[in-house]
Amino acid sequence: MVDERNEEERVEAALANPETETAGWLETIYREDATVVLQTAYRVTGNTDDAEDALQTVFTRLANRERPPDFSTGSRAYLRRAATNAALDIVQSRYVRSGVSLEITGENVERDPGPGPDRQHHGRQLQQQLRRALSKISRRGAEIFVLRYFEGLDNTEIATQLETTTNTIAVTLHRARARLKEEMGEFMGGLQ
Repeated sequence: MVDERNEEERVEAALANPETETAGWLETIYREDATVVLQTAYRVTGNTDDAEDALQTVFTRLANRERPPDFSTGSRAYLRRAATNAALDIVQSRYVRSGVSLEITGENVERDPGPGPDRQHHGRQLQQQLRRALSKISRRGAEIFVLRYFEGLDNTEIATQLETTTNTIAVTLHRARARLKEEMGEFMGGLQ
């Protein structure tokens, strides 16, 4: 808790002091792209509080840098990836630490008036199981899966962000999907 406060104070100090080199680019990026980070993190965690923690983590890491990162592929692409990684850290640590699934409270679940209670219950269970399964596969596979299926990026965009080939992305996605299917097999069998 003390470390979190110190990190929060560092970010606030960097943003409040226009004299620092970090403050200028960090403040601009925060104003322009904090919502992107928050939305990306929320799609991974399914929880507003965890998404806000991921947002803080991303900007704390940026504040601790001496120079701005390379935004040659665009700041949003960089921040989506950073948010995905920070959110995956939260999801993985929660499952490793407690062995208990993420809580998805009523205020955090987007409601569709169409499905009945039974279908909503299965949808929430599926979200929880997917998050649990993502915490068990390789970090790279989880990151690419999230960028592809949660963020809607195509393989070419992901390859550009990760500085690799589209073939590598395709193979990694194939392996990630196979592992997720394996991890979720028992759950999926119970829904049929």
